[in-house]
Amino acid sequence: CALPILEGLVQEVRLLHGRPIEEVEIEEETSHAAADIIFRTLFSIPIEDALAAQVFHEFRAYQRTQPILNLAAFVPLPRWLPRFHRPGTRAAALRIRALITELTERRMAEIRAGTAPDDLATKIMTTRAPETGETFSTQEMVDQVAIFFLAGHETSASALAWAFYLVATHPDWQERLAEEAQVLGEVPAFSDIARLRLSRDVFRETLRLYPPVPMMVRETSCPERFRDRALRTGSQVVLSPWHQHRHERLWENPHGFDPARWGTKNGRQCQREAYMPFSAGPRVCTGAGFAMVEGVLMLSLILRDLRLQPVEGRVPEPVAFLTVRARDGIHLRVDKR
Repeated sequence: CALPILEGLVQEVRLLHGRPIEEVEIEEETSHAAADIIFRTLFSIPIEDALAAQVFHEFRAYQRTQPILNLAAFVPLPRWLPRFHRPGTRAAALRIRALITELTERRMAEIRAGTAPDDLATKIMTTRAPETGETFSTQEMVDQVAIFFLAGHETSASALAWAFYLVATHPDWQERLAEEAQVLGEVPAFSDIARLRLSRDVFRETLRLYPPVPMMVRETSCPERFRDRALRTGSQVVLSPWHQHRHERLWENPHGFDPARWGTKNGRQCQREAYMPFSAGPRVCTGAGFAMVEGVLMLSLILRDLRLQPVEGRVPEPVAFLTVRARDGIHLRVDKR
């Protein structure tokens, strides 16, 4: 998947370069960039493709209708009972599934004709289960694409937007990242990622302060005891990366932006024991590696050529939809270096 990721990143940076210097609402830009990268990786098509653009806009509307936690997750109801969705959520979900179904059927036809590109969608559709020898059905493939797009687009867009805000408000770190990024060529090689250590630490620190998924629900698989409370098997538990990443008994300077912490004893220990922007254990996000490549490269490519500054009087207020977003957007001034 390295090539489409890199192609998408370079294209998005060029689009920003071509814009007049102005105040930019950066969340809109990162949403567009993350969606473009996902579509290039999955289906080898840019966001400008008509179907891709429709899916993108429907997902944007969908995530704004979603609460941080669905109440139905805590109630063991039969599947046929309603799940307390907000008005419009189900309709948006049906429109998204119809669009992804069209994309999937188009790719299946290309696979049968022998004209399909060798991308992630083709690999998923043609890989057979080792136990049964079966490939995904159309509806199973729609599920895979929908999950991949929602998890890989919305979360990356959130993290990137907050990363740009943090470096804009910490110009010393911004300049260090811009200097580090000079090792990148016009089209970076995948091997360059290992050389972007400061960018990796800044992106990692962004995920600590603004984890895209601030809360998640898990179900206990055995009896547990938290403090003085006994939990039976099958209990619903809310985990909060937002609170754990800022826990004053765990982290040094928990509310401060300090990318250098990852080289300290406390930072290394907390990374092992208290850091879970991608969840942890058997349910860890399968796209974690993808996100770290995308975030680190995008951060470096943008700061290599552009300078970001906060807009006076526009301090973003974080709120939780499906991911952590700013209530009125994140507004930054973008200048060419």
